[in-house]
Amino acid sequence: MQYNRNLRVALMLAGLAAAPAEAAESAVDQQLLLQAYEKLLQRVDQLEASNKRLEAALEQNPNKPPVGNQTAEIAGREEDLENQLLEMKKPSESGIAFGASMTMVALDAVSGTVAGKNDSALNYLADIEFVIPGDALGKLTSFGYSTFFAHLRAGQGNSLDSVYPTLTGTVNSTTFELSKGDESSFILAEAWYQLGIPLNEDKAGRLGRVEMTLGKMDIFGFYDGNDIADDETEFFLNNVFVHNPLLDSGGDVTADDFGFAPGLNVAYINDVNSVNQWKFSLGMFGSGSGAAFDDSFSDPFVIGEADYSGNILFGLPGTYRFYGWYNGQGLAYANEFDAATESHTGLGFSIDQQVSRHVTLFSRYGHSLDGQVKFDWAFTLGGQLGGTPWGRPTDRVGLAFGWLNPSSEFKAAAPTLDADGDGELDFGFTPGGAETQAELFYAWQINNNFQLTPSVQWVGQPGGGSSADDIVMLGLRAKAAF
Repeated sequence: MQYNRNLRVALMLAGLAAAPAEAAESAVDQQLLLQAYEKLLQRVDQLEASNKRLEAALEQNPNKPPVGNQTAEIAGREEDLENQLLEMKKPSESGIAFGASMTMVALDAVSGTVAGKNDSALNYLADIEFVIPGDALGKLTSFGYSTFFAHLRAGQGNSLDSVYPTLTGTVNSTTFELSKGDESSFILAEAWYQLGIPLNEDKAGRLGRVEMTLGKMDIFGFYDGNDIADDETEFFLNNVFVHNPLLDSGGDVTADDFGFAPGLNVAYINDVNSVNQWKFSLGMFGSGSGAAFDDSFSDPFVIGEADYSGNILFGLPGTYRFYGWYNGQGLAYANEFDAATESHTGLGFSIDQQVSRHVTLFSRYGHSLDGQVKFDWAFTLGGQLGGTPWGRPTDRVGLAFGWLNPSSEFKAAAPTLDADGDGELDFGFTPGGAETQAELFYAWQINNNFQLTPSVQWVGQPGGGSSADDIVMLGLRAKAAF
């Protein structure tokens, strides 16, 4: 449930260089606003990665300038940034900025359908996002910095429902619509206010800052992030690779029907220098009917995460995220078997690490500690190769694998399970092993604003059973972003 990645990252990083406490208040505001604007205009996933690679190379051999493919890649990304600076709409005098994107996906099931024949589907997803610095709304605070964020979303079309049932998720995470068959209309997906408070300096350097965010949010905009596997419009389509499947499609987050929830998030960020950063976050969000503003905020979903970013392996950049969660109103069997609520707890991690000039790897793991869930652990592993070796520095190839282990409760219930209440067995067998997933994509960046991504997906032992045919899915994603 990620969207315009450039705008999201810009907002989250807008206060990275907060001024010292003794600086003039106006200078602080101007500096922070300028940083937010500059961050907004960057293609974070492309330009920042190449800059980090350059820094790592210079640290290893400061007297040797970048050569060959490295020079071509950096030049290509600098040109990409310059073109965006000319083409993107600039913030108004008040500092308000916005971004927009539209994504369309076509899927064709080659095998693995219940009817035993090909089936296809088409959908689109549109997002408009606004970043409004606090001063544009009037002076709201005499210290720190503040930002208001709003996100509108529309879409139409569902994923294929003719394939064999799987343990979780969807082969197309970009699907979104208010109700099946309705004409598309926008909803206010997110609306939240963030206050950043820079801390004083001491002799050792900057102490960091505290960020507090309140409103209606996408939980995965703050937790379980990943530089190469957290945006279904840019990277992998299958939900098991977009987020930790135990949390997202597994049901432990229990956001509203569209994936959002009201909540409060507090984070402490210590970025003593531009290379190393610690971040500690704690969030509390609506759960059960409270996620849709239909009930009180009792028994919320609570999650805490510790992050470290820096040049960890071979002097190359990486980020390591470890988190744990508690859901006071988790649904038994993750909203598939029973409407009864119960508490759920779990642990997980999300890692991305660059291992060479052009290759970055990622991994996620989730483990259920308490509660009845369809699968009790999930592990994903994959990587991304930049296109510089074949002369396409803005293109990418991604490959990922996943393993989902059926829980003992699901194994006992599956033979007689009618999860959707249609009177027919959804599984009708006893799962005997892990469900396996794989996805391969090629992101072809045609120009600064348009990208085409063909992909192929494979699901082995759907639902953990060996009797169903493997699912093979071909896809084509088109995305325009401004």
